[in-house]
Amino acid sequence: MTSPRAAFGRGDLATSLVFIFPLFLLYGVGVLFADTINGVDFITRFVYAAVGYDAMHYLKVQAGLAVVFVVLLVVLRRHRRVALSGFFPLVLESAIYALTLGSLILLVMQSVLGFSLGLAVAGDEGVGVWEGLVISAGAGVFEELVFRLGLMAGGAALLLLLGVPKAVALILAIVVSSALFSAAHHVGPLGDPFALDVFTYRLLAGVVFALIFYFRSLAHAVYAHFLYDVYVLVLSPA
Repeated sequence: MTSPRAAFGRGDLATSLVFIFPLFLLYGVGVLFADTINGVDFITRFVYAAVGYDAMHYLKVQAGLAVVFVVLLVVLRRHRRVALSGFFPLVLESAIYALTLGSLILLVMQSVLGFSLGLAVAGDEGVGVWEGLVISAGAGVFEELVFRLGLMAGGAALLLLLGVPKAVALILAIVVSSALFSAAHHVGPLGDPFALDVFTYRLLAGVVFALIFYFRSLAHAVYAHFLYDVYVLVLSPA
């Protein structure tokens, strides 16, 4: 039987978690000063409730996490468990994915699926730079943790344990997790109205992020997602 660890791709998960932690902190602090919270972020809600909805106590928790992160980073570097030299190449590679993602998906939708071009999928028009960064960090971190690490990798690992062939398990996990990723953007009072082209766009984006996660690493997927959202929400002309 194929090992379920094959579902987690080729990247080092521990290194990925270290690399994405700064985005986690950016979002964790920034969410206090932005009118937004990511739909699949249950951690921040839990921590904020645990400190009695006190902003200062919440910030102390975030500061404590930052100190723990720095100490852990020093220890890992001493034991040569994390190579920080790989961080900037990772971000550069992820930026390339982010800048080409939209064009690739639109090409597939037009040339293969027969959709027309010109659809808009960003649901947060007119946000400021800071809020755009916070939204992007939350999407990059929490949506990749939930839909790629949790649902895609976890689903594939479960199917492998049940004896499903590796290729079938991965394809099913990628398709289902990407469909759920897209559907989540249409759920709830703040969700976007359903439109097939928008749903398809996000489904294909989920597939791309899943492939980046599997063939590169979780950190690549997180930063590609984060930088894509930054490009759409902050850098793109209105």
